Amino acid sequence: MVDSFGDRLRQYVAVPAEFATTTSSLAVDIRTFPWIRRLASDYAFNFQNVAPFFAGDPATPAAWADTIKRSQSFARQPAETARVIAAQQESRNAPAAARESAARLADPATRVVITGQQAGLFGGPLFTLLKAITTMKLAAQVSQDHHVPVVPVFWIDAEDHDWPEVSGCTVLDSEFAPTTVRLADLPGAGSLPIARLSLNDSITAALDQLAAALPDTEFKSDIITALRSSYVPGRSMATSFGVWMEHVLGPHGLVVYDSSDPAAKAIARDTFVKELSQPGHTARIAAKAGEALVAKGYHAQAILADGTVSVFHLNAERAAIRIEGDQAHVGDQTMAASQLIEEARTHPEHFSPNVLLRPLVQDTVFPTICYVAGPNELAYLGQLKDVYAHFGVPMPLFYQRGTATLADSATLRFLSKTELPITALRAQDESALNQLLESQLPPTVEHALTAVQSLIDERMAAVAAAVPQIDPTLEGAVKSTQGKLQHEVEALHNKVIQAAKRRDDTLRRQFQRAQALTFPQGHPQEREVGFVWFLNRYGPALVDRLLAELPLAMGHHWVLTI
Repeated sequence: MVDSFGDRLRQYVAVPAEFATTTSSLAVDIRTFPWIRRLASDYAFNFQNVAPFFAGDPATPAAWADTIKRSQSFARQPAETARVIAAQQESRNAPAAARESAARLADPATRVVITGQQAGLFGGPLFTLLKAITTMKLAAQVSQDHHVPVVPVFWIDAEDHDWPEVSGCTVLDSEFAPTTVRLADLPGAGSLPIARLSLNDSITAALDQLAAALPDTEFKSDIITALRSSYVPGRSMATSFGVWMEHVLGPHGLVVYDSSDPAAKAIARDTFVKELSQPGHTARIAAKAGEALVAKGYHAQAILADGTVSVFHLNAERAAIRIEGDQAHVGDQTMAASQLIEEARTHPEHFSPNVLLRPLVQDTVFPTICYVAGPNELAYLGQLKDVYAHFGVPMPLFYQRGTATLADSATLRFLSKTELPITALRAQDESALNQLLESQLPPTVEHALTAVQSLIDERMAAVAAAVPQIDPTLEGAVKSTQGKLQHEVEALHNKVIQAAKRRDDTLRRQFQRAQALTFPQGHPQEREVGFVWFLNRYGPALVDRLLAELPLAMGHHWVLTI
């Protein structure tokens, strides 16, 4: 009998060792990473600890069956959603496979596995691609195991206005030295939503800089050509991102959705009206859940000021809204609260959800059964269970995105051979290399140096005991002499290490190469390097290999060779 999806997930998550190795991958327990917070690790390994904050454990078949059933019982507008996306795809000239996937959304039986991210320049960091790949693989697996049509959707967070977050893209040269290509500030950058920022001629300079920074490969010309067709003066940042994502993943059936589309806001009209009619209620519910998370030793991600509602008004800028009594404060303007509520009814396109309400809008527009989340997103999602109940929207499951470092076979062999934890490469120095070289010194050298240090301590201890009988004031001189002797031995030890470095220069080069590739500038590769660099290195096969080989394995980070 074929194992169920949940059984397979449990087998992945139950790997007890720090890492397991194959010829093309190495699995690392995320709990060994200092940047992974307890909520994310418990979500993967001890779900019972966080169960009160979520709709179900995605590692159990029953949770999927229940979530699918609850999603099917909630009335949505599938034909309208499909129409809106079809129009978006037409405007972006989306690939046929993406359009076929989107057309399936018109069927009320179709469910969605969804993820989302800001519209980072040239696609953003590698983790954006990993999010999308996880979503596509999960949708296919759930469809197969639960016999329901499931479409993978990528939600462009197009109404965010964090310009520094989206305006740069880092790539590596042939020696793995990083270069960041940054787009010059567009008019309105930092205040307007990303969807309202139109590219100008500065994008041409950024593309030229990227072309110069990328190493020459057989794929480079086609990639630059595709990027120049995606990022065009006069086109918005969000649309350009969508065209590029569809170029890379649309042929595999990914549906890209621009959340800023005014035509889609009518589907979420009731959500906006209810939020404005009960100002601050969503924030209070989320704050209470945040307090419960903190009480259990976790952290609360989202905190709103009193009176703040969880929607923005899209006027000249993206303005925060506060409602006090019968008065609404929109940015620096004041109006009657009833007037604002009526505007939401008649012009929902004037409104945009904040971080707390965005998932509710998402799951009103789409028949979502699972959102693929980054580890940091789980904290605010864990504050929303009662918010979903308040709006009457079924809460989906949440699944941790695949997390990976893409390495060549030489790097994987180096890590496997030396048994060096990948986290040891994070520090931008050679302390880990020194320890590695020290561990490989001939035993006689290490034993001899250790014996000398022990002998110094032993003999000087005897001197320290005898000297006070002659002159108590000499006790300090004894300790000073002991320190100097130990210092000299330690200096000799360091000289031996340096000699080992010179002797084993190959190991040193391997270490430095692995360090530069896995932790550029001391940051995890997937968060630092744009996925365009990997496409340039591996070509279209990158997506095929990730779809085939990135495991659906919460709780583990994968070092993969492509």
